[in-house]
Amino acid sequence: MSDHASATAPSAPNRSTNRAFSVFAVLLLVAGALSAFVVGNWLPDTEPDVRLYWTGPLLVIGFLLAEQLAINVDVRSGVAWTISFTEIPLVLGLLVAPFEIVLAAHVVAGVGTLLGRRVIDRAVYNAGLMFMEISVAFAVAELVKRFLGADGPFWAGAFVGTIAVPLLASVLGLTALRVMGKGMRVAPSLRLVLQTLVVALLNTSAGLAGYEIADKAPWGGLLIGLVFLGITAIYLAYSGLLREQRDLEALSEVSLRVARSGRHATGPHGATPEEDDGAGEDDDWQLIAERIREQLNANRVVLRLRTDPQAPMRTLVAGEPLPPGLRRDDPRVLREDAMLQLPGTHVRYFRIVEAGEEVSESLTRRDAQEALVVPLRGATQLLGAVEVHDRLSRWRGFGKADIQLLRTLASHLSTAVDNRRLLARLRHDAYHDPLTGLLNRPGFREAANEPMNEADEAVVVRIDLDVLSTVSDALGQAWGNRMVVAAGRRLRDELGPEVPLARLEGGAFAALLLDRQAERIQEIAERLRAALSVPYPVDRLTVEAGAVVGWATTADCEVEDPDPDALLQRADVAVRATTDNEPLRQYAPSMGQIFLRRFQLVTQFRSAVETGQISVHYQPKVALPSRQVVGAEALVRWKHPEFGRVDPDEFVPAVEATGLVDVLTDFVMDKALERVRRWIDRGLRMSIAVNLSVRTLADEEFPDRVAAALKRHEVPPELLTFELTESGVMADPERALPVLRRLHAMGVVLAVDDFGTGYSSLAYLRQLPVDEVKIDKSFVLGMGTDLGDMAVVRSIVELGHSLGLTVVAEGVEDDAARDQLVGMGCDIAQGYLISRPLSEDRFEAWLRARTVQVRGARDETVLTLVH
Repeated sequence: MSDHASATAPSAPNRSTNRAFSVFAVLLLVAGALSAFVVGNWLPDTEPDVRLYWTGPLLVIGFLLAEQLAINVDVRSGVAWTISFTEIPLVLGLLVAPFEIVLAAHVVAGVGTLLGRRVIDRAVYNAGLMFMEISVAFAVAELVKRFLGADGPFWAGAFVGTIAVPLLASVLGLTALRVMGKGMRVAPSLRLVLQTLVVALLNTSAGLAGYEIADKAPWGGLLIGLVFLGITAIYLAYSGLLREQRDLEALSEVSLRVARSGRHATGPHGATPEEDDGAGEDDDWQLIAERIREQLNANRVVLRLRTDPQAPMRTLVAGEPLPPGLRRDDPRVLREDAMLQLPGTHVRYFRIVEAGEEVSESLTRRDAQEALVVPLRGATQLLGAVEVHDRLSRWRGFGKADIQLLRTLASHLSTAVDNRRLLARLRHDAYHDPLTGLLNRPGFREAANEPMNEADEAVVVRIDLDVLSTVSDALGQAWGNRMVVAAGRRLRDELGPEVPLARLEGGAFAALLLDRQAERIQEIAERLRAALSVPYPVDRLTVEAGAVVGWATTADCEVEDPDPDALLQRADVAVRATTDNEPLRQYAPSMGQIFLRRFQLVTQFRSAVETGQISVHYQPKVALPSRQVVGAEALVRWKHPEFGRVDPDEFVPAVEATGLVDVLTDFVMDKALERVRRWIDRGLRMSIAVNLSVRTLADEEFPDRVAAALKRHEVPPELLTFELTESGVMADPERALPVLRRLHAMGVVLAVDDFGTGYSSLAYLRQLPVDEVKIDKSFVLGMGTDLGDMAVVRSIVELGHSLGLTVVAEGVEDDAARDQLVGMGCDIAQGYLISRPLSEDRFEAWLRARTVQVRGARDETVLTLVH
């Protein structure tokens, strides 16, 4: 058979396709046998010549050699076009041998080639094609001979008959491909037929010219031999080039298919490379094994693959199945198999006729006569192995080109698998939290986007574990991490494996609920909070925990077609709106307005400072019992053009949280020092108190900025007081204390604000370099009705004096409280009884109206409050 299409069987063929091809092959065999019978009876009888019987064996040898020098050209995946020298022995047979001898020689050579290559699945089709080819060739040759008569060239019939054979084979081959579902389009089909015809013309012409020269010219046989050697060399060179092209295409296809094979497992929905069992990729690996089998023209390829050292070996077979006795899933058998002892990276070539006992036993178990085996080695581990069993051309076996190709294929395959594993790990890490293995914020966005678009209702739930920072501070970060992992497992158990669940940061988690689950959000939220609130065993301890839950639904979102980020942002707002009494909150648009306003305040704060919206008010401080005005406390105020007067309790915490506190502190300090400078210029020595935030206490450069400001305004440091809270200092004492000591060493007065509400103790006061304590106003306001508050105030006054500290009482709002403080020996009073906080102009007016200038004990000017 020459110049025809052949198709390799797919790894998992469709039953209806196989049945259709089998029916077509049987019909072709019947038609071929019938045509041979008809043509044999139709051809004119010829006198038997004993010498002609020697042509039979010669033609068999000629057909066999023509098939062995065949060139396979890939048409498409699984389909190859075979180009051979079959036309040469065929045209010679048409010239010198009877129909029966040529038919027998062609069938014997063709069937023998198929059996040698073990291509049993196409034997019926090819046998029918062989009968049909010889019948058509002799029929066409006889018709041409009769048409031309005695005047035409004697070789015309043989020439046309031979040319008809590849055309017939092409038509039947394309029909067979169509029956198998691998049909080609018209233009490529015509191009392929034309190429086949060109090769047939060349071979037929060469065969006829050789016959003429050998028959007529002296020493013509030698000349023909040289010509045929040249043609053979050309074919072999052409075949080599085609082989190299096919090898490069195979290498590229294998590498690209491996790169694509794992993409389904590397996105936010995918498992880790270690968790991926590869079941979804078997089809891709099966196609890779089949491609290697086609490329090496092998009977079977066994691909053993393990991309994870902890996972079992996966075995895929292309071509003839492995014998039932060879257990593919027994790791012990694989470890002890002599053919799979694979040090190094080179290809092993085993042949049963020359192998040792153990290798021969391994080949026998595989029902193979020869095998190529090569390991697949990654950068750090053995990934598997490739076995190639029995080349289809049995008498030739695997050659150097096959070994070289398999070595290169294995190298590419190993590199591609290793790169895919690395890419999978990078993609997985990009979408997953490394601590819990849950999705991270980008992964949640990717995993939730498409389901949200397809669902009728979607809810994003945010769950915050609110004890995490305390545990980390008390027991260390490792124990905090253990609680986070345990919390993630509890949430996963409650929600199930299908719900997108993410760890956002710290102890914050988010989940997406759709449709029916979204309708039960209140119930699910309560269940999640209850699950996270169960005590956590930490070594021998049991840590009590709590959780708050907030959620936002697509129905309540103000944005049209909200995305996961929009719902997650609103669920975060709902969490921030939770309280001890309401640990579960659903987002409402009114919540968004509160946080939107806070966001606007923060973003506009710096420009507000520059445009004069931010101002400093002053609340006077008066010495007891002398009523001398000793100074004031500087308090920041914001008059917003849109929101009006903004309470400091609203914008100061937001400013502190966003890192703008330095701008605020420096602004208030500069304004206060300007006021002190003007008082000094008038001969008054009154101090100003400025509040410090927690972040400022952790700023090592702050004392340098204070020294520069004092120098710039030429103010003595003792006229500047910084007020700090106990909780602010104790939040990070290791960083705060050095800053406070530097300020104290400069001569700046330090006061503890809200004393009595935090960590107040004698040891605490002795540790801090402070000069004043300010009694929290809650105790001062309650002195008139609560004896306990009075006892607390008295104790603080006595404790402060025992340590040599000045005691300041806040919240003095009536004469009774002032008189009680005087009786206790309190040093300074501050509160609405004296004055509310006043703007700079009004404060100056108050000083003029409510005080008188008198000469002090040191002959300085002082302001004394009048009744």
